[in-house]
Amino acid sequence: MTVLSGEEWRARRDTHAASVDALLRDHLARRRRGERHPVEDFLFEYYSFRPGQLRRWHPGAGVVLAEADPDDFPGYTAVEGGVVLDLDAYLARRSETVDWVAGLLRATASRPPQLGCFGMHEWAMVYRIPDVRHDSWPLRLGAERTNAVVDERGVRCSHFDAFRFFTEPARPLNVLQPARETQVALEQPGCLHATMDLYKWAYKLSPLTPSDLVLDCFRLTKSVRELDMKASPYDFAALGYEPVGVETPEGRAEYAAAQRAFAERGGILRSALLRVIDQTRAGAPARRRP
Repeated sequence: MTVLSGEEWRARRDTHAASVDALLRDHLARRRRGERHPVEDFLFEYYSFRPGQLRRWHPGAGVVLAEADPDDFPGYTAVEGGVVLDLDAYLARRSETVDWVAGLLRATASRPPQLGCFGMHEWAMVYRIPDVRHDSWPLRLGAERTNAVVDERGVRCSHFDAFRFFTEPARPLNVLQPARETQVALEQPGCLHATMDLYKWAYKLSPLTPSDLVLDCFRLTKSVRELDMKASPYDFAALGYEPVGVETPEGRAEYAAAQRAFAERGGILRSALLRVIDQTRAGAPARRRP
């Protein structure tokens, strides 16, 4: 096991908290004022990890924190020299979740990225309906032209948690009909939502996942969300999000290039999450499955 002195882990904890504070300063200020933000609120509404949880530091499995109080680290156990995450207790509660997440991540990583969707999932969420989610913000092209773009381009979405928000008229236009039961079979690393969801899988495994890795996933998710909304049918230019016009060849090329870059970054973090899971299984052989 790695042993961190009290001075070392407190410094890491404080650095982590300061990084989160800097990232969330604007969000928390808006929340205090009761202001909505159509892009960033998603990070704390669709995803259930609260700012305080993101701020809380954990070193991950196999790290002994010297001079630490077990009451300050739920799920940890006292050992000689400090406290450490209790892997046996963790896996007794979360083993099925760990296995499911590992299966999804491995399946996703095994496939080549598909880069031909051009963000049409967001357009399919406003297709041929009078009331849209972000009704305080205009559609860049207006409703009629937005519907026409969907008709012209079609929809190629492989992600169930995007597909389930499609309007009823848009669902038959998708080349796939994703379901929760087919999630592992369909997810692929080029999908923006699969990349954003790395954050979800990282925090769902917390405190097994080191907080630094959870924060790296959050940063990537925040960046991907910004692209997702720039390429959406909404006009968020007033908030500083210049549109990526996927209705044009130039916009589609810009979108695909960014999508590829995000897939590469996501691949690194996906591998890191799988290493955490594999090391956990290796560290608790009595509970390891064949």
